[in-house]
Amino acid sequence: MSGSAAEQFNIHEAKTNLSRIIERVEHGEEIVISRAGHPVAKVVPLVRRVNRVGRGSLRGRLVLATDWDSDATNAQIADDFGTTA
Repeated sequence: MSGSAAEQFNIHEAKTNLSRIIERVEHGEEIVISRAGHPVAKVVPLVRRVNRVGRGSLRGRLVLATDWDSDATNAQIADDFGTTA
């Protein structure tokens, strides 16, 4: 986004134009929502860190240790979370 200020909508306008606001945010804009002329929220695009397309999308990229599901590993995880008996 360029150095320009984010566009501002009052709450009523934002409710009325939510779909349009979301579409603009999806294209990289930031929108400020105001109540009685005072900014109270900012709608910003989310940055997706991983683009997984479905099951198996990490196949060939993820290497599991041979003991990843052993009783000892599971006991350690349970202990770390405080769920041991």
